[in-house]
Amino acid sequence: MRSVYLALLAIVVPICAPSVAAAGEIVTFANGGMATGTIIVRTSERRLYLVLGSGEAMRYPVGVGRRGRQWAGTAYIDGKHLLPNWQPPDAVRADKPNLPDVIAGGSPSNPMGAAALTLSGGDYAIHGTNRPDSIGGFVSYGCIRMFNGDIADLYARVHVGTPVVVTR
Repeated sequence: MRSVYLALLAIVVPICAPSVAAAGEIVTFANGGMATGTIIVRTSERRLYLVLGSGEAMRYPVGVGRRGRQWAGTAYIDGKHLLPNWQPPDAVRADKPNLPDVIAGGSPSNPMGAAALTLSGGDYAIHGTNRPDSIGGFVSYGCIRMFNGDIADLYARVHVGTPVVVTR
């Protein structure tokens, strides 16, 4: 199944310009008892870790919630979407009332990028971006932004039900 995802992503990621090569790297990681396959987002570091086991994790740079929009807690991936449409949530719409009701997946103005992993609870996602310059900052309304190449890599490595732990 991973090879099918990789083949699809090879088609999807170039559509989502601007694209930046994957920046994920394997690092030494004390998992604190987290199971292999768990995603850990450390917002203070602006890093996402996928626990690989044996004291290692895949580490990716991310953009996280801006002041007043950060959250911490546990969730799980409840959906995987390639070139997702984006419907601005109420908080975004309140700040930007002129946005359209829906922005089609693959559009340069769609902030979801190449793919999205929606999180249980319905408010947030781990997703690509049409603004690679925002990676590494406190920039979102609570979602976790990744380079399109990185979300493609993570998308292929995880499944629906993967646990996600977000810490500050």
